[in-house]
Amino acid sequence: MLKGRDMPRVRCWTVDAFTNRAFGGNAAAVCWLDREADVGWMQNVAAEMNLSETAFVRPLDDGLELRWFTPEVEVDLCGHATLATSHAILSAGLVPRDQPLRYHTRSGVLTCTVDGDFLELDFPALPATEVEPPPELLVALRIPKPLFVGRSKFDYLVVVESPDAVRAVSPDYALLRDVPTRGIMVTARSHEPPYDFASRFFAPAVGINEDPVCGSAHCTLGPYWAGQLGKTELLAQQVSKRIGILRLRIAGNRVKLGGQAVTIWEGTLLDSPP
Repeated sequence: MLKGRDMPRVRCWTVDAFTNRAFGGNAAAVCWLDREADVGWMQNVAAEMNLSETAFVRPLDDGLELRWFTPEVEVDLCGHATLATSHAILSAGLVPRDQPLRYHTRSGVLTCTVDGDFLELDFPALPATEVEPPPELLVALRIPKPLFVGRSKFDYLVVVESPDAVRAVSPDYALLRDVPTRGIMVTARSHEPPYDFASRFFAPAVGINEDPVCGSAHCTLGPYWAGQLGKTELLAQQVSKRIGILRLRIAGNRVKLGGQAVTIWEGTLLDSPP
């Protein structure tokens, strides 16, 4: 039996994304693989990491494969773990900084470029269409009279009157888990310069009661607030306890998500994918 330093190792990091300070933003684990991995093994690693997302990245001939797992399920799109992955592998010198990172994902090809102190992700826009909310949604959120309720490809969008109202939301997570959706955004226009809007994101159905900063949710939030405010460049604040800041540019059917990130630890996982 192999022991200690004789065992195969997987290089790993924890990175706080959409923040410029340690212990802010949203933490993601990143695992660098040298070959294709078993899905069950990746899910077990994500459960062990017990963060909102764990990303698994490996080199391909024409870019990188990137997959994202919550502690319970694999997901189709994740912004903060993509930002964390980009920060980790660029900082480690595993890929060059002078060319875009090209990720092959379950949501198609996504790219990341260096923009000064920021990294900018190129993601698909996921606009919301106004819908009649299921009764259990508003009961679970304890929001009796929202200004607007919409539905995107993955999530519900619920608009309230102020950032204070966003901060005050206290969901019944047991009820919210039964709403048939990946997650729920609660958002409001901001009157707190320099921010354009504030939001929070809840996703108990995929094992995350509240996601501290959800990049992919801003693929819906960005287009919505761009339409409401008549501007294509926005500064967003996710007002969870950890606080996250996102710089958004709306470009047709794409959303450019700009953010910073901080590495918290790096090391090796003493197990290799089967």
